[in-house]
Amino acid sequence: MTTKRKVLVTGGAGFIGSHVTDAYIASGAEVWVLDNLSSGKRANVNDAAHFVEMDIRDAGVRDLFREVRFDIVNHHAAQIDVRVSVSDPEKDAQINLLGLLNVTEGAREVGTKRVVFVSSGGVVYGEPEQIPTPEGAPKLPLSPYGVTKLGGEFYLNYYRSIHGMEYVALRYSNVFGPRQDPHGEAGVVAIFCTRLQKGQALTVFGDGEQTRDYVFVKDVVAANMLASTVELGDGQGLDSRAFNVGTGVGTSVLELAATLQKIAGSSEPLNHEEARKGELRHSTLDSSLIRSHGWAPGGTLEQGLRETYEYIAAQRAGSGS
Repeated sequence: MTTKRKVLVTGGAGFIGSHVTDAYIASGAEVWVLDNLSSGKRANVNDAAHFVEMDIRDAGVRDLFREVRFDIVNHHAAQIDVRVSVSDPEKDAQINLLGLLNVTEGAREVGTKRVVFVSSGGVVYGEPEQIPTPEGAPKLPLSPYGVTKLGGEFYLNYYRSIHGMEYVALRYSNVFGPRQDPHGEAGVVAIFCTRLQKGQALTVFGDGEQTRDYVFVKDVVAANMLASTVELGDGQGLDSRAFNVGTGVGTSVLELAATLQKIAGSSEPLNHEEARKGELRHSTLDSSLIRSHGWAPGGTLEQGLRETYEYIAAQRAGSGS
């Protein structure tokens, strides 16, 4: 009888982490979800998962590792708001670096075979000269959040070099899809969908020509499953253990708004406001490396947007909002 893989998904009650949890369970793994529910939702957690409500900085994390002895850790828990990182860099570092170290030390102690770490292709490169941007581009983060994500990769590279712990860093572009929260600094897709369903005008900051690489959450889940098992050889350095996860196609805010208005059947004029300071002008990722291992986006942007729009509409109808 084959023993099930024991997998820990930190942040597994969140938007992306909950989808990743579902995929691990579907693969036959036994999954524990660790989440403090500061932004995640208990309702997102698969009933087949073991749920532990706890902060990644808590001393109890190490006890959990000793108790279960995880084979794989998928680390999605993080402080992800760039503006929070700018206003409170200490909080950002507490969660994104000290929290990561608490988890990684637990993994090292019990011999966890692999850590899948969520980095960010949208921030570690800063304002890149090369677009689409490959993994080997200069790392010039322009926010504390970007610094801590890059710092996380450096820490994991240390653990691999000194302790032999394998890891893969996934540098996400702009992920969207069902379960994305439209409140606070959430993805623009969820915000736009919600406003359209309320009959409100969409707000565009600046001229709307700034571009992002929008990747559907189902494709991101596939990247996580690949990263959990892929063999990467003996290459050294951060980029030998990192995959950009994006479509390679830049979509402007104006194009995004037009596509969602088409899906919603809306002709409401856009509301333009002043550009936000510090916002990157263009961010699109070259995902050739992960594609060489068999990964590829599974559908068009419009298909993903339509599925997301319909999901949010169903959620709003169910809640009566």
